Amino acid sequence: MSEYSLHPGNKAGIYKALRALAAAEGKALDGAVERIYHPDARWYGSHPINELEGTDAIKDVWHNVRRSFPDMERRDSIFLVGESGTKQYVATIGIYQSNFVADWLGVPATHGVAHLRYGEAHELVDGRIIQTYALWDLLDLLRQAAIWPIAPSLGAEVAWPAPATGDGVRLGEENAEQSASSIGLVLAMHQGLFRFDQKDLDSMQQHKYWTRNFLWYGPAGIGTARGMEGYRAHHQAPFLRAFPDRSGAGHFIDMGCGNYAVTGGWPSVQATHAGPDWLGLAATGKRVTMRVMDFYRIENGLIAENWIPIDIIEALLQLGTDVLGRVAHLRGRPNVRV
Repeated sequence: MSEYSLHPGNKAGIYKALRALAAAEGKALDGAVERIYHPDARWYGSHPINELEGTDAIKDVWHNVRRSFPDMERRDSIFLVGESGTKQYVATIGIYQSNFVADWLGVPATHGVAHLRYGEAHELVDGRIIQTYALWDLLDLLRQAAIWPIAPSLGAEVAWPAPATGDGVRLGEENAEQSASSIGLVLAMHQGLFRFDQKDLDSMQQHKYWTRNFLWYGPAGIGTARGMEGYRAHHQAPFLRAFPDRSGAGHFIDMGCGNYAVTGGWPSVQATHAGPDWLGLAATGKRVTMRVMDFYRIENGLIAENWIPIDIIEALLQLGTDVLGRVAHLRGRPNVRV
């Protein structure tokens, strides 16, 4: 088996291959993409990258990244390999760290160290990636570039820490019973969310699923909260006021790995923007879908930490707010068309 084989039984090889891809340059980068991606692979990325097909398009993504981040290294804080139904996945949380030397996707270079936060899930078929879901937090990168084009976050805008237990990179064998229990707990919690009676947050019975001082690491624009009181104040209540009819739109991944679990949908949430307060917006009445992943750490049968990549910029675009257009305006390139 090759050192960089993406066979699910070779977790260390997958880990090394993804790190090598992030560090590769020029022709070596082309070769790295061709080694680990199926020729017909699809890429589902954050706006404005969005959906791509084929290795040539994926190479372009990475070449553009490397021009702006020339000394990039990949740092996974959570790395999970397992099965979701009949499909095999590797799912990760972490940062790409580099000096940020040239503008990228409309984000101005900082000319210093920057962290591009990611949540990714890669579907594996015959030792290669056939589909990548990559939620890269451009809004957090804008924060680092000292440009904030939307309302202030209600939660704390901080770097996402690695799991408190330091065991997020899972390269060994997992206990199947524990893995099933972890994803089972998460899916039961999700079902509780949809029991909201439109009056009382306690109707969802979320205290049954979370530790007392759990940490909820939201994307840039929402921010981080601690404990049920903070979670409700900074995310849940504003979200429910804005999207009272929200419902699930399906998942491409529901996977447990030991005391960790991951879910994700493209989209995961669908709703009508019928009320105020989400990201400072008044109700638009528009229908919206959201690209979301959730990574969970379970402790003594309860959720202790939750990392939530969301494509906030794409969701806002559906609601009529062009975040990257606002960034261009703030940088002296206003749109004067009517």
